Amino acid sequence: MAAHQPALMEKAPIKTGIFGGTFNPPHIAHLALANYLCEYGGLDEVWLVVSPQNPFKQHVELLDDRLRLQMVQAALEGYPKLRASDVEFRLPRPSYMIRTLTELEAACPDREFTLVIGADNWLAFDRWQSADEILRRFPVVVYPRPGYEIDPSGLPAGVRLVPTPLLEVSSTFIRRAIGEGRDVRYFLHPAVCRFIEERGLYQNT
Repeated sequence: MAAHQPALMEKAPIKTGIFGGTFNPPHIAHLALANYLCEYGGLDEVWLVVSPQNPFKQHVELLDDRLRLQMVQAALEGYPKLRASDVEFRLPRPSYMIRTLTELEAACPDREFTLVIGADNWLAFDRWQSADEILRRFPVVVYPRPGYEIDPSGLPAGVRLVPTPLLEVSSTFIRRAIGEGRDVRYFLHPAVCRFIEERGLYQNT
């Protein structure tokens, strides 16, 4: 009689947060948020998805897509829980998150993708393309933003508020400060700071 074969345990999917943005440039608040969600927010990893065109920011002048991707890659070097993604470079524009999540889900069946958004975006979520479909198909993590109050008890199933640290740094502030000739090295990852300085980026912002 054949020996009893133990049932193979099904491998749990990798819980992967999708943090989209233009990252123009990426700064310490982006990195700290992604780091916190990996270490304390229940995610195994976070992918920073560089957006070629945010549908709500279509009139904002952006640095070249590849330069922004390279800055994110430089900032994440050596930290395996964070990854830069250019998936939206291959998708129609503007970049609707439902397309991004659908593309990633099909390409990476070993992962459970979770949308990561700020409280400001959550309060405007009904304006997103296919918002109901996103909520039906994917978990959502909301992080706090000053001035945007979220009642955790009022969130629908599959959506949770993670009390991440508040770091009020914006890419707009960084660009303006560089254009004014100010030293913002402590607001940026050292590799990103070098990247910007070596190429003279944002000098005329």
